[in-house]
Amino acid sequence: MMTSRTVQPQRRITPAQRATKNGHARAIVWFTGLSGAGKSTLACALEERLHHDGRQCVVLDGDNLRQGLCSDLDFSHEGRTENIRRAGEVARLFADAGNIVLAAFIAPFRADRDQVRALVQPANFIEIYCSCPLEVCEARDTKGLYAQARSGAIESFTGISSPYEAPLAPQLILDTSVRNIDDCVADVMRLFYRHGVFA
Repeated sequence: MMTSRTVQPQRRITPAQRATKNGHARAIVWFTGLSGAGKSTLACALEERLHHDGRQCVVLDGDNLRQGLCSDLDFSHEGRTENIRRAGEVARLFADAGNIVLAAFIAPFRADRDQVRALVQPANFIEIYCSCPLEVCEARDTKGLYAQARSGAIESFTGISSPYEAPLAPQLILDTSVRNIDDCVADVMRLFYRHGVFA
């Protein structure tokens, strides 16, 4: 990667100034879990709540990036790693602009999630594990992907023919097989206060 000709822009607005104006700190909130675990559903519900409260926020998920920025990538290990690298860089840019970034990605490999974590200060990264048993995710099969994976139409599908490495020390674990969306949103909002996202 050629970076020798680039320099970090000298910004005149500091993160503290953005936080004061927005009423909250910048943050990347990374939702990880199996397909069907409810990551994007939760991120969108949180976006609605934060928007209602006047917070600056944005949702990023695997589908919206795969349809544009990452449309050239396959689902091999290398393709997934590059997908998460790009997602992390986009999330960092939004966070630098003062947003609460709600990033919903399977991101099955710990090393890839750690790479995103390393892009920002520890206080600006929150990992939330949407823990949901495979059989529940498969029963939901909202996109019909598990059925295709079981039939062999999709190769290297996380949880079936490709591994998922659960977080070792997430800031929050939500069992989305038993918790409803409102309770999950409430739990995340409480975490934001504990983590210092909100004053």
